[in-house]
Amino acid sequence: MKGIIGKKIGMTSIFAADGKQTACTIVEVAPNTVTQIKTQETDGYSAVQLAFGDKKEKHATKAEINHFAKAQTPAKKFVKEFRNYSIEKNLGETVTVDIFSEGDTVEVVGTTKGKGFQGVVKRHGFSGVGEASHGQHDRQRAPGSIGGSSYPSRVFKGMRMAGRMGGDRVKMKGLKVVKIFSEKNYILISGSVPGHNGSIVLIQK
Repeated sequence: MKGIIGKKIGMTSIFAADGKQTACTIVEVAPNTVTQIKTQETDGYSAVQLAFGDKKEKHATKAEINHFAKAQTPAKKFVKEFRNYSIEKNLGETVTVDIFSEGDTVEVVGTTKGKGFQGVVKRHGFSGVGEASHGQHDRQRAPGSIGGSSYPSRVFKGMRMAGRMGGDRVKMKGLKVVKIFSEKNYILISGSVPGHNGSIVLIQK
């Protein structure tokens, strides 16, 4: 596996040579710093820890400052561990967007936008109980019956009902790297990527 931490900037679209338009998500991938290397002998598994985004020293704990000092780098905001990293890196080295190539198929992990408390129509795609005629009153967005009275005399677990929506950890698979701008640390990924603009995402292959 190889991966990197980035920040979602927004969406755009590009045109191929044949005139086909492709919707893309722009992800800013500033160079990630290798802050820890775990091996089978020392930790029981192999992994590489990458850090992204500088943090003011006054906002970091002493443990964080000392940890990042081993890699000779200032404190970082975001840290992620990638198991079985396929690229040989030493402590303190950087990982850039150049680890990917145009046309690569990647997976992107992010946290979806929070929607708050939502009803069944928005949350699960219900169509409501019925029309407004024939005695119906404010039932267009109602969930309907949720269980029988005499049997089963309860509501089954897992019943789709109103509740908190969004804010879930989601992995999007099968996305393609459309274009890479190494000088700007930008990578364009086909389709949509979970999260709001400015959110942190993981790109891995």
